[in-house]
Amino acid sequence: MENDIFQLQYALDTFYFLVCGALVMWMAAGFAMLEAGLVRSKNTVEILTKNVTLFAVACTMYMVCGYAIMYQGDILLSTITGNGVTGAEEPATYAPSADFFFQVVFVATAMSIVSGAVAERMKLFSFLAFAVVMTGYIYPMEGSWTWGGQSVFGLYTLADLGFLDFAGSGIVHMSGAAAALAGVILVGARKGKYGPNGEINAFPGANLPLATLGTFILWLGWFGFNGGSVLATASVESANAVAVVFMNTNAAAAGGCIAALITAKLLFGKADLTMALNGCLAGLVAITAGPDTPTALLATVFGAMGGVLVVFSIVTLDKLKIDDPVGAISVHGVVGLLGLLLVPVTNGDASFSGQVIGAVTIFGWVFVASLVAFSIIKALMGLRVSEEEEYEGSDLSECGMEAYPEFTQGR
Repeated sequence: MENDIFQLQYALDTFYFLVCGALVMWMAAGFAMLEAGLVRSKNTVEILTKNVTLFAVACTMYMVCGYAIMYQGDILLSTITGNGVTGAEEPATYAPSADFFFQVVFVATAMSIVSGAVAERMKLFSFLAFAVVMTGYIYPMEGSWTWGGQSVFGLYTLADLGFLDFAGSGIVHMSGAAAALAGVILVGARKGKYGPNGEINAFPGANLPLATLGTFILWLGWFGFNGGSVLATASVESANAVAVVFMNTNAAAAGGCIAALITAKLLFGKADLTMALNGCLAGLVAITAGPDTPTALLATVFGAMGGVLVVFSIVTLDKLKIDDPVGAISVHGVVGLLGLLLVPVTNGDASFSGQVIGAVTIFGWVFVASLVAFSIIKALMGLRVSEEEEYEGSDLSECGMEAYPEFTQGR
């Protein structure tokens, strides 16, 4: 009887893990639609190609060596196909291969953040070369120090310092933003974005309906992102924890959307849709580090704080001439840091100092390593398309096709 119950729990937890992983994989479609909607039409095909290919690169590199680095496993997943129960000292509660599948879609999420920030001017294959390094080494290294439980170069262990990041405000989102910032600094701003006298010229997105669809897809996928991080659902305690996480994730997104829209109206005098969309995502990022402990009201407040912060962050980065076409650095980096710092408010197991040290460790490693990687790629193959190619759009120069040919060729 006891064995039957264990097998049922194992099956349910494995199935739940896989479904949540599939939801997170669907976030790749959300990022693709969001970014395709917020770039200019002449760069749509190229940004879609980036999003599809980076997912494939992430899956391959994490299989080859990323998972092994992060969780002290085997290169090429050579022993992961077992059930984790037979012959194990501590039987697994779900299939080990399900854990890999769930983790690999997180890697792709981190890489997707970089895609939007360097859009419209970075060479396609230079970006993909960086994706190999990011998903195969840079991200797995910082993941090994956090979720992997390893020491940071043998110096200290973040868990011992009171660092907690439930589903990845720092580990996934801030790390992606740190890599994005390194890329943006090295590749430079888009031509014409900033004038000689401090002017900031708006480059409106080509397809806001598509961007809105992408935001809703991300909102949906986030339930798998945060809910799956409970790691179980086959008991009263874990099932209730999943329900609380889903509830708080949704509440934070709603709070972020409302707060960002109100902030934009007060600042600009208009209800800016792009700020509302980024507010939704900011609320989701803000709650991701600790969706399991706040009340629904606090989750809404935390999301609202993210929504307000992201508007001011986007405006500030523009003033600093850090050109981020989709607001990815603000949404995932600045608000990712906020999410980490909010965890101790409702979770006594986390310490404020531990969260700060964890944030500095993650950002410092990913930013410096990405800066080195981008610099090497720049020296070997260049990072930026030519001025002429940028003017005509990356679609034609990089992919040889257009997303909306009948509108641009007069047919």
